[in-house]
Amino acid sequence: MGPLAGIRIVEFVGLGPGPFAAMLLSDMGAEVIRIDRKGTRTPHKGEIWCRGRAAVALDMKKPEAVEAALRLIEKADALIEGFRPGVMERLGAGPEVCLARNPRLVYGRMTGWGQHGPLAKAAGHDINYIALSGALHAIGRMGEKPVPPLNLVGDFGGGALYLAFGIVCGILEAQRSGKGQVVDAAMTDGSASLMTMTYGLKAMGLWKDERGSNMLDTGSHFYDTYETRDGKFVAIGSIEPQFYRVLLEKTGITDEAFAAQMDREAWPALKEKLAAVIKAKTRDEWDAIMLGSDVCYAPVLSLSEAPAHPHNVARGTFVEIDGVVQPAPAPRFSRTEPQVQGPPRAADNEAALAAWGFGLGEIKALADAGAI
Repeated sequence: MGPLAGIRIVEFVGLGPGPFAAMLLSDMGAEVIRIDRKGTRTPHKGEIWCRGRAAVALDMKKPEAVEAALRLIEKADALIEGFRPGVMERLGAGPEVCLARNPRLVYGRMTGWGQHGPLAKAAGHDINYIALSGALHAIGRMGEKPVPPLNLVGDFGGGALYLAFGIVCGILEAQRSGKGQVVDAAMTDGSASLMTMTYGLKAMGLWKDERGSNMLDTGSHFYDTYETRDGKFVAIGSIEPQFYRVLLEKTGITDEAFAAQMDREAWPALKEKLAAVIKAKTRDEWDAIMLGSDVCYAPVLSLSEAPAHPHNVARGTFVEIDGVVQPAPAPRFSRTEPQVQGPPRAADNEAALAAWGFGLGEIKALADAGAI
C-alpha cells in the first residue's frame, strides 16, 4: 500500500475539492470513510473523485448520528469538511467539539474564501476565487477577456492539493507534539500561492500586468499552441536558447528575424510566421519531426487521445477501473506504491461502521433511531 497506509481520515461529503483531496489521500494508502447525508444517491462510477473509500449515511439532525460521527472522529488522524463557515458547528461537529474528543485530530476545512474575511460566508466558485487572487486576470490572449482554466487552479490546484498538503503537514506535526489543529485551506489563498513565480517576475519588472504580453502567457512566439494542417494543435515551449535553436532547425526556419528571440516588439510578427510554418504540416507529421527532441514539443491531445499515447501507456498514467478510464495515483514512490482502493462505492452502513469498531448491536440501534 501507499505511504499513508495506517492513516485514518473522516470525510464529510461535499463538492469538488474536498472529495478530490480525500481521493488523493486514499490513493496514497489512507483509510478514508465518507460520511454521506442520509438518502444520498449511490455515486456514479464516473465520479472518479469518490473512488477508494467506504461510506456511511448519517442523518446529522439526529443526536445519535452526531455521536456516531464523533466516535469515528475519535479514531481518525484527520477530518475533511467543505461547508461554509459555521455549518459544521451547527451540526455539532465543529473543531472545538472534535478536538475535545480527539486532541490529536487534524481538522481540515476547505472553502473558497477562507474561514474569515469579508467574503467568508458568501457563495462562490472556482472562477470567483481565482479572480480575487489575480490568477484569472493573467490567463488569456492579448486584447481578449480572461479565460477560465477549467476549474484546475481554484478547486483542484489551489484547493484540494493545498488541503491534502496541509493535512499531511498537520499529521506529521501532531506526531511530534501530540496536538491537533485546524487547517484553513482557502482557494483564494491556494491560487495566490500558485501564482508565486508570476508575482515574483512582476516584482522584478519581468512580467507585464497585461494578458498575452509575456513569455509564458502566449505573448511570445516560442511558447504557444499552433494549429496544424489537419485542424489539430501542437504545443511549443522552446524557451532556452539551445532549445530555440532546435526549434528553428526542426522547422527549417532560416529567416534572420527569428534571431531576435527575446525582442518583445518582434514577437507578434514572428508568431504569425511560425504559425504559417506549423500550419503547413499535419500534427502527425510534426510528431515525426519534433517529438522526443529538445524542441520542448508535444501534440495537444484530447481527453480521448491522451490515455492511448505511448508515453502515458508506458508510465501507466491512466488506469481502467470498472470500465472507467481515469488518471492513476500520482506521484510515484519507489517502495510504497500508491494504488486506487476501488471504484466509487455506495454507503454500506454496517460494513463501514464495523470496520471502525462499531458492534452489530450499536449499528442496529442507530438504524432503529433513524440515524443511519
